[in-house]
Order: sequence, then structure tokens, then C-alpha cells
Amino acid sequence: MKVKLLLLAVAVLSITTLGFAQDRDQPSAKSQERITREVRHELLMLPYFTVFDNIAYKVDGYTVTLLGQVTNPSLKSDAERTVKHIEGVEKVDNQIEVLPASPFDDRLRRRLYRAIYGYPALEKYALGVQKPIRIIVKNGNVTLEGVVDNEGDKNFAGMRANGVSGTFSVTNNLQVVPSK
Repeated sequence: MKVKLLLLAVAVLSITTLGFAQDRDQPSAKSQERITREVRHELLMLPYFTVFDNIAYKVDGYTVTLLGQVTNPSLKSDAERTVKHIEGVEKVDNQIEVLPASPFDDRLRRRLYRAIYGYPALEKYALGVQKPIRIIVKNGNVTLEGVVDNEGDKNFAGMRANGVSGTFSVTNNLQVVPSK
């Protein structure tokens, strides 16, 4: 009788330990949601994060993958360091590309900013600290990232970017997400 009770206790303990190990491999949905929310918040709060930078991320369990492009090399390391300190994050895979330094691209960025954010139909996106339309320039090639309220605004932004002299190509990756 004592042997059966002891075996039963060992079996229950093993099952509990295995369950814990499985939970440890993957966080709960609530925990994953919290990590995702905190990563987004921390990245938006980076001091040198501008309209000319695009940082995206993926959360997979306890691993955060950072993606995108930045103009300032320190922003890449700041993003990684900030995300590493979030509770529950065990690994950060930093795949952020540092865009090459180029006076030509810097001038093009300023002209693109004025063309897009200075256009009356798009001025509403200039309000607020974080601009929803990201302008990424690499060797004269432009990529627009971010969100707009409607298809018309997406098309206007693309046309405005295409009209800036010195632009070799424009890729319009803006997503349409109607405002609430």
C-alpha cells in the first residue's frame, strides 16, 4: 500500500514538473500580450526614434526579434538594450539595419518630409509626437511604412513621395487602418 502511494506521489510530481516545463517554454497568452504591449511602448519611447526610422518587432515566446531600418547606429543598440530589460524577455534577435550615412539621402529625407507632411490632405498625420507615416531612404530609394486612415491618403503619400526630385523609386507599404 505504501509503495503504491509513493509511486502515485512520484507520478503526480512528474506530471506537475512536466507541465511546468512546458509552461516555461511558452508563455501564457496573457503574458505574451503583456510582453508585446511593453515592447511597443518601450520602442516608441526611444529618444532618437524619428519619422526616418522604422522599427518593427515579433514576439515569439520569450524571444523578441527586432526588424526595420534606422538612421542612427545608437538607436539599434538602444532598442535592443531597452527590450532586453522587459520582464519575461529572455532573448533579443536584433536584425535592425543601420542605413548608410549619406548627405544626399539626408537632403532627400527633408524634402520628402515637407512633401508628405506639408500637403494639406496629409497634415493631420503631422500631429502628435510619433508620426504614423515613416519615411525610409536608402541610396535614393524610398519606402513608406506605417498607417493611414484610408486608401486615398495612402495614394496621396505615394504620389507626393514620387514627385520629389532625386527619388529613384518609391515603395508604398502604408497600411490602411481606419481611425476609431
